[in-house]
Amino acid sequence: MAAADKLAGDSRGRVESSAPRAERIFYDGHCGLCHRAVRFVIARDAEGRLFRYAPLRGATFAALVPAERRAGLPDSVVVLTEDGRLLIRSDAFVHILRRLGGFWRVIGAIIAIIPRPIRDGVYNFIARVRYRIFGRRPELCPVTPPELRARFDE
Repeated sequence: MAAADKLAGDSRGRVESSAPRAERIFYDGHCGLCHRAVRFVIARDAEGRLFRYAPLRGATFAALVPAERRAGLPDSVVVLTEDGRLLIRSDAFVHILRRLGGFWRVIGAIIAIIPRPIRDGVYNFIARVRYRIFGRRPELCPVTPPELRARFDE
């Protein structure tokens, strides 16, 4: 379909959107820090266009990420991008911040300047102590008000 046709719609009346689709943030549903990170992103993605959320141990993660790609992933936060890449550790958080835009894009760009081994070292340290500091939750999904539940998958 030609670019002009994409803007005008096709012969069946559909209009293709150039807006980015929501990417997936998979998180450790038992981690208090991960719950806070999800709430942080939700607060800055007020319209819910940037991200959807699902626990790493949930059905959505298993359905969207093949077993061979799941092997060896960290158990904290993983981002599945619109183009199918899996981002882990500090790369996932830099990507999230950049996608939030504005001030957070700048913070993400500053963090990205730090060499990945250093960023990931800090990430890994925090991941090791997160349960001791932020607690472990029995439920997989954070308690969300009804108007936000549509952003979460199993």
